[in-house]
Amino acid sequence: MDSSGDDPTAAALAWLLACDEPAVRCLTRRDLLGDRDGAAAAADAAQVLEGPKARALLAGQQPDGGFGVHPYRKWTGAHWRLVSLVELAAPAGEPRLQAAASTVLDWLTGRSHRERVQVIDGLARRCASQEGNALAVACRLGMTGDPRAELLARSLVDWQWPDGGWNCDVDPAADTSSFMETLLPMRGLWLHGTPRAREAARAAAEVFLTRRLAYRASDGTLIRAEFAKLHFPLYWHYDILGGLKAMMELGLLGDPRCADALDLLESMRLPGGWPAHARYYRASAEIELHHDWVDWGGTSTRRPNPWVTAEALAVLRAAGRLG
Repeated sequence: MDSSGDDPTAAALAWLLACDEPAVRCLTRRDLLGDRDGAAAAADAAQVLEGPKARALLAGQQPDGGFGVHPYRKWTGAHWRLVSLVELAAPAGEPRLQAAASTVLDWLTGRSHRERVQVIDGLARRCASQEGNALAVACRLGMTGDPRAELLARSLVDWQWPDGGWNCDVDPAADTSSFMETLLPMRGLWLHGTPRAREAARAAAEVFLTRRLAYRASDGTLIRAEFAKLHFPLYWHYDILGGLKAMMELGLLGDPRCADALDLLESMRLPGGWPAHARYYRASAEIELHHDWVDWGGTSTRRPNPWVTAEALAVLRAAGRLG
């Protein structure tokens, strides 16, 4: 007997497994059902790059691995396409993705880029989300040992602020790390996996944990209204689901300081899953700033989004909150 109608989690899983996007099915089997080796899991994984989202993200790739624009052009450069592709469980070792990643690593490790890093009052004022995202992508594509990825990891550790994070604010008075500039370096360093990198990532986690992932340490109020909204993709931004996902990766969801964010995430659940409350992209076939080749779904307070739902369920499962 099918009991999914009585069980909201079972119903959400059935909805995700019926999705026409193989990446959604692959992520559901891997992160929610613990199925990495079964026949259905293997079939979905093999189809990820043939799915509509991955095909759109790889469209127009040039012989040099790039996409005819600067790697950082939002959101159509190689940097951003790769960030989305690895979130879709794109396979490590895929030559097209590694070629694209090589253009990103060349840009970030090039002399002209690195010479612009400012150090003011002993603190590197760096938009470290760029290096953090690229490092995470490289690690997930099987390029951890690439000398350029290793340089990014060493640089992030060297640029880390005393409170554990990173910030690009050039105001000499700024001495507190930024959530947006800390989340991605933390994730990238954790994935890099060396003892020094993981020690730095664990120190970075305190930037979020001391603020219960969204609240000011001084008075307990919400730091930004946008932190309490759900998005997909996040690109370089921050919300509580992004923070909780990072804590899951670091094995820190059991820290009691995650409880308020987990409660808030649970409170946002709709009958069918979780919505995307806002978005940072425009789906467009024209070249314009912040457009994306992919339509990741609209925004709503009443309709679930499959990407957000899959991530929310994975976090709550890891936190032991799905029963």
